[in-house]
Amino acid sequence: MLTASRSWFVNFPPRNLTVATTGASGSLFLKQFLLAVEGEKRIETVNFIASDSALRVMAEELGLRGRSQLVKQLLGKTSRKIHGQANADIGANVASGSYPADAMVVIPCSAGTLGRISNGIASQLIERAADVTLKERRPLVLCLRETPLNKIHIRNMYRAADAGATIFPLIPTFYNRPASLDVMAREFAYRVLAHLGLPQPGAYRWKA
Repeated sequence: MLTASRSWFVNFPPRNLTVATTGASGSLFLKQFLLAVEGEKRIETVNFIASDSALRVMAEELGLRGRSQLVKQLLGKTSRKIHGQANADIGANVASGSYPADAMVVIPCSAGTLGRISNGIASQLIERAADVTLKERRPLVLCLRETPLNKIHIRNMYRAADAGATIFPLIPTFYNRPASLDVMAREFAYRVLAHLGLPQPGAYRWKA
């Protein structure tokens, strides 16, 4: 995990969170992350953005169809906390630094999204929200899903980390012997939340 060397984390634990998902494999990790966020009382508001490519991946991996009631499809219920945003809406609240978002997580984060964020190309809401997160020196967590990595990916990871992002590769744990894919994805979600100052009581704790 690559993290910016300087410490600038603010407003912990975050109450207003931006969550984005892009066209990389790992939709189950997004689902478990949103379920954990939905149940986390310290988080009051979540702005959720899905790219068009993410919708295709979710259709393949989770059997979801279309953008209609996407949050309800993912959670299995209606949420009053998680609000969907259109990736094409560059004028949405999270596109402005004046909006009080405390942190942003991109899960999964494709190599293409990483490249656009690391090079300041903000033509869609996901990249613009990430750009705002960095310029306002707020925590940005990129759960990169790509392998093998070429030199372009590695350079982009360095650029993003140098700008202040945390590169949090989408790599599950196995030492806790997860009994199912859901348990595996949930544990990863818990680790991301712990990194944001929101440790979860159900998370696995290593005992030496």
